[in-house]
Amino acid sequence: MSCYFRHMKDVLDEVGVEITPGNKKEIDRILHGIAGVEYKNCSPAWKKIKEMVKGDPADREQFVEKLKAALQG
Repeated sequence: MSCYFRHMKDVLDEVGVEITPGNKKEIDRILHGIAGVEYKNCSPAWKKIKEMVKGDPADREQFVEKLKAALQG
């Protein structure tokens, strides 16, 4: 799994997504896209995601909404 999935279990639970071997790459790509970081650059992606989900509650809500929308299609 991506190096940061374990740190964002609370966010993934909030969105209602479970990471499985079948969906982890797709979700990882989505998260990189939301963060605006090239896919497979784990550390920079986590740094940006962490800023969004661990800081301002409004930023977290916006991140959650973007993730939900991306997962729906």
